[in-house]
Amino acid sequence: MASDQQDNRKKQYNLMRSILDYGMGILILGFGGFFLFSDRLGFNFELEPFFKYFFAFMCIIYGAWRIYRGYQKNYYSE
Repeated sequence: MASDQQDNRKKQYNLMRSILDYGMGILILGFGGFFLFSDRLGFNFELEPFFKYFFAFMCIIYGAWRIYRGYQKNYYSE
């Protein structure tokens, strides 16, 4: 009985963390896309293009990694 309750908690925790990872990954990917295409969208930042594109690609990489981590659901190191 206690084992079932603990398994249920682990499943709920995995679900919560995966939803969080998916949501944050999509949000960060969106920021990366926004900075990548900001000139075409009509936003001009007073920032060197290298740093703007570097930040955009870092956001895209990190957002993709968060989505991948949410897909894997490997939150316990047993």
